[in-house]
Amino acid sequence: MSQTITLALSKGRIFDETMPLLRAAGIEVLEDPEKSRKLILPTNQNDVRVVLVRATDVPTYVEHGGADLGVTGKDTLIEHGGLGLYQPLDLNIARCRVSVAVRADFDYASAVRQGSRLRVATKYTTIARDFFAAKGVHVDLIKLYGSMELAPLTGLADAIVDLVSTGNTLKANHLVEVERIMDISSRLVVNQAALKLKQARLRPLIDAFAGAIQP
Repeated sequence: MSQTITLALSKGRIFDETMPLLRAAGIEVLEDPEKSRKLILPTNQNDVRVVLVRATDVPTYVEHGGADLGVTGKDTLIEHGGLGLYQPLDLNIARCRVSVAVRADFDYASAVRQGSRLRVATKYTTIARDFFAAKGVHVDLIKLYGSMELAPLTGLADAIVDLVSTGNTLKANHLVEVERIMDISSRLVVNQAALKLKQARLRPLIDAFAGAIQP
C-alpha cells in the first residue's frame, strides 16, 4: 500500500464544508471541483490527494480501499451499512434531517391512526423501513433516486422520506413535513487497513479534524 493518502469527497455542500477542516490540517486543495474536469484533485501536500465521487459511493470507496478516508452523511452510512469502516468523528457539517413529508391536503395522522398501508417513496429505504416498522405502520416502499417531491404530486406515493434542510423545496411543491425521523450530519470514515498501515500519516490528520470541529 503506497503512503499516499486519498480522501474521498462528494461535490457540493460536503466538499465546501470539509475545506476548513482540511485547512486546519494544513491541506489546501489546489483545484476547484466545480471548474476542473478532473476527478482526482491535487493538494499542496504531495502525499495527499482528493478523489471526487458520488456521495452514496464514498463509503464503498473507503471500505474497499479506493480511498483511505472520506466524508459522508450519516444517512448514507446507514443505507450502506457502515461495515468495515472506522467512524472516528462526527464532523458536525452538512447538517440537515430526514423527515416524512406528504401533500398538504393528505391527512397523514388519520391514515396512520387507521392503520392504512402507506406508499412511501424514498432513496433511504433502510431508514424508512426501520422508522415505520418501529411505529407499527405498514408501508410499501418505492425506491427513487431523485425528485422525491414529484411522487405525492403524481399519485405515485402517499408520502416521501427525504433529506430536509430549509424546507423550501417542500413548500414550493405544496408538501408539508409531518414527522422528523433523525438529524443528520457528516462523518469522517476511515479504511481499517489504512489506519493500521498508514497510522503515522492518518492519526495527525484525524486529530487535526477533531480539533477543528465546530460545536
